[in-house]
Amino acid sequence: MKVKSFEDLQVWQDARAFVKSIYELTSNDSFKKDYGLKDQIQRAAVSIMNNISEGFERDNNKEFMKFLGYSKGSAGEVRSMLYVALDLQYISKVEFDNSYEEAVNIIKQISNFKKYLRNYAMKEKIKNIKMFLLHILNIN
Repeated sequence: MKVKSFEDLQVWQDARAFVKSIYELTSNDSFKKDYGLKDQIQRAAVSIMNNISEGFERDNNKEFMKFLGYSKGSAGEVRSMLYVALDLQYISKVEFDNSYEEAVNIIKQISNFKKYLRNYAMKEKIKNIKMFLLHILNIN
């Protein structure tokens, strides 16, 4: 499938679903009263999907990879804050495990996507070098 927009990316779709689950998780009575933690974990979750979309719209693989790195960092931040929520008993162990696994899944997707982009960039460089050498040598 040809990716025409960031909405076509599975990692962005999963990040979007993750944001919804984080908002639902933080809507319980005890969690929502801790405004600082609630707001921070929500912002970090939203940042995951926003950095994927912003990087995609840069139309430059190097910039895209940088924004994927930010996105991965935000997913790590959410994972860390999930521990705080668990320790403060704002969420159950089952809720923690489910959210943690969602975050890890997104992190793995981002890592794999960055690897793909690095490999693609390398293939493009090799292709350009070959074309340049052929041009210099006048070989068609």
